[in-house]
Amino acid sequence: MAEKRMMIMPAEIIKKIDENRGDLSQAEFINFLMDNQLKANGTEKQAASREEILTLIDSQLKEAAKKQQYATREEIQAFEQDIKVLLKSCLDFFLSYGLELGKNSPQEEFQELTSKLEELENTLSPEGESKEAKIKWK
Repeated sequence: MAEKRMMIMPAEIIKKIDENRGDLSQAEFINFLMDNQLKANGTEKQAASREEILTLIDSQLKEAAKKQQYATREEIQAFEQDIKVLLKSCLDFFLSYGLELGKNSPQEEFQELTSKLEELENTLSPEGESKEAKIKWK
C-alpha cells in the first residue's frame, strides 16, 4: 500500500478540483493532471486530430445557433431584396400576360381565367375574413 501524506491547499483550488474532477477522486484527479503536465513538458505538442477539430467546430456552431435569437441586419436586408425580386417577377408576369392577351385576344380565355381565379379565391378564403391586407407599423 502506498504511503499517504497530507497537503494543505487554498480552498479555491480545492473547489476547482471538485468542479472538474468528474467521477475521479481528488487524489486521482491531481495525479492525472500532474502526469499530463509532465508528459506535455517532456514532448512536443501534438496536433489535434480531424475528429477533435470537427467536434469543436460542431459544438461552437451549436452554441452560436442557441445564442442567435434574432435576425441580423444583413439577413433582413437580404430578405427585403428577395421580396422585391419576387414582387417584380409577379408584376412582370401579369404585365406580359396582359400584353399577350392584347385587344384582339379572345374574351373567352380571359373570362375562363377570371372565373377560375374567383373560384379558387372563394374556396381558399374562410367565411367572414376580410380580403384586405393590413400592415401595422410601429
